[in-house]
Amino acid sequence: MPALLASLGLAALPAALILGYFFRLDRARPEPVGLIGRSVLYGFLAVIPAAILEYAIDAFGPQPSGPAGSLYEAFLVAALVEESAKLYFLRHYLFRRKEFDERVDGIVYAVCVSLGFAFVENFMYGYKDWSILVVRSFTAVPGHALFAGVMGYYLGIAKLERGKSGYWKRGLAWAILLHGIYDWLIMSGGALALLVLPFLGLGFLVLRRLFARSKEMDDADRLQPSYQGPASPIL
Repeated sequence: MPALLASLGLAALPAALILGYFFRLDRARPEPVGLIGRSVLYGFLAVIPAAILEYAIDAFGPQPSGPAGSLYEAFLVAALVEESAKLYFLRHYLFRRKEFDERVDGIVYAVCVSLGFAFVENFMYGYKDWSILVVRSFTAVPGHALFAGVMGYYLGIAKLERGKSGYWKRGLAWAILLHGIYDWLIMSGGALALLVLPFLGLGFLVLRRLFARSKEMDDADRLQPSYQGPASPIL
């Protein structure tokens, strides 16, 4: 039991640190703590349909080999399924919430869902081997936050900007692309796998810039005399 609890703590630590970082970025107009917790729980739940779909695809879908097989597993099996599962919970349980009233909220809620997902996945892969948990703390966990965070940026635009309700599709496409590249680098091994860390580092710089841009636009909206809150979402 102590070993299991330690594994749970080690799996949760990187997700908690990243969550705290984004919560601090959003400290000017923070989201309700209860809704943050619920968003993380949605990430836990998103693992279930993702795991079922991935198992079904692996069991009954095509089985390409070689480089084509790596691309298939990275982009279609892992990236498409997992990012779609996260997006489902974001769109159906968070998008229409009245608390989702700024562009940056899209990033915050998406990161929360992704970290719930990453925690469960991290524990499932590494609860018997702490070295796996440590490695994934610097790779898979921040990776999930990055992929979904970029998706959340476009989700915020879809919520707040009239005439751009379809922008969530761009967000999903970017999340799949980034996730697929990450998984393909890992699957390739060798020197290519070493590129994962600079890839994630650069990605987080971009995500931080997207957060700052969203905040600037949110602040500008609030200065407008005609500001009336978010546009009515149409998905």
